[in-house]
Amino acid sequence: MSARQFEVTNPATGSVIDTVPDLSQDEILAEVGRAHSAFSRWRHVPPRQRAEILQDAHRRMIDDAQRLTDLIVAENGKSQKDAEAEVRYAAEFFRWYAEEAVRLSGEYTMAPAGGVRNVVTRHPVGVALLITPWNFPAAMATRKLGPALAAGCTVVLKPAGETPLTALAIAEILYAAGVPEDAVRVVTTTGTRTVVPAVLADDRVRKLSFTGSTGVGRGLLAECAKRVVNASLELGGNAPFIVTADADVDAAVEGAMIAKFRNSGQACTAANRFYVHQDVLAEFQEKFARGIRGLTVGDPAGDAQIGPMIHESAAEDIRGLIALAQEQGAEIAAQAQVPEGLSSAFVAPTLLTGVAEDADILKQEIFGPVAPVVSWAETEEVIAWANDAEVGLSSYVYSGNLQRAMRIAERLEAGMVGINRGIVSDPSAPFGGVKQAGLGREGGSFGIEEFTEVQYLSVDWS
Repeated sequence: MSARQFEVTNPATGSVIDTVPDLSQDEILAEVGRAHSAFSRWRHVPPRQRAEILQDAHRRMIDDAQRLTDLIVAENGKSQKDAEAEVRYAAEFFRWYAEEAVRLSGEYTMAPAGGVRNVVTRHPVGVALLITPWNFPAAMATRKLGPALAAGCTVVLKPAGETPLTALAIAEILYAAGVPEDAVRVVTTTGTRTVVPAVLADDRVRKLSFTGSTGVGRGLLAECAKRVVNASLELGGNAPFIVTADADVDAAVEGAMIAKFRNSGQACTAANRFYVHQDVLAEFQEKFARGIRGLTVGDPAGDAQIGPMIHESAAEDIRGLIALAQEQGAEIAAQAQVPEGLSSAFVAPTLLTGVAEDADILKQEIFGPVAPVVSWAETEEVIAWANDAEVGLSSYVYSGNLQRAMRIAERLEAGMVGINRGIVSDPSAPFGGVKQAGLGREGGSFGIEEFTEVQYLSVDWS
């Protein structure tokens, strides 16, 4: 392992938590070699055995939940409650894909002309490069590790430099559960921009699964095109949150608080634009403002609900968006209190009202605790506004009439729609978007298929 190290810091305090190896390109390619050598063995481990290993990993994660929670709080800065929920959610991917490992299906059919039988089967794609972001360091790792291992792939996992400790801890849990160490290699580096293209250029790597920004995803897709590497990309979001005139406003506000402020707004599925019908606008804004003022901001190691942004520069960018929105006519209707003495990485949860439908703040992913509200009157206009984005990951609709909600939802250009609920993620369901929000799906039965290739055998039966 590399003698060079880099520091992992706590975004709430700026203090150093630990150091991890800063691997060079050659060292990471050596890890690719280890994963490649392990693939020929791991792919032939019976599905039932792989399933039992993943079930054991699930149990071990639950048993070790407090340590993992503490790691996430320290290196990511999310609240204790959010971190605890993430660990439970993350562990479920091991349990779900333990069950999916034994259910990969194929086909046996007769060719229409007769005389031939068609046999369709699936094989693991090979060594997979998994690249995960900092905002969900446990869940984004297990959402990729679970299906990859269940399918029979081996992996090289590159976690975000801000949050590598959680990934390393999860790898240790997998080893303890029985996954061969060469089958899961966690690589940490500060040289991502040069190392990742080199890994994707390596003939031994057959799959990329990436979660991150749309801009970075475009660049990685271009690298994959050079060798036609199988790619799954979960990219940015700009989720609309639509409230109709007949919605239960209390339920809508409760959902809005979850959809906007989970992980301090640093989620690709976070509600980014609130479109509220003019008939319930005043009531919604009053109750939403009350909820926002009641949020506690502070060091997540305590009981604060809102922690820091991942970097001070990210916080500064968000404050800039608020200022620009004010210049364009928006008003700050409510803010939570930020206690004195905190670093500039903390941003006050903010409600913006009087936001025009074409305001700049609606055109980009805020990735922070800011909620801009736009009034609407006609269904056609709100659907057009909601779809006016280059990405279509998630959306939310609150309505007192389920059929109306579903009619709106089916016209939204989004891979996922929460109807009368402020959260869409579930290990049993396909997670992913449309347009420039990505390619492929994670979760559900779709997730394991992303790590397989279909083979068809044409058998003479004459």
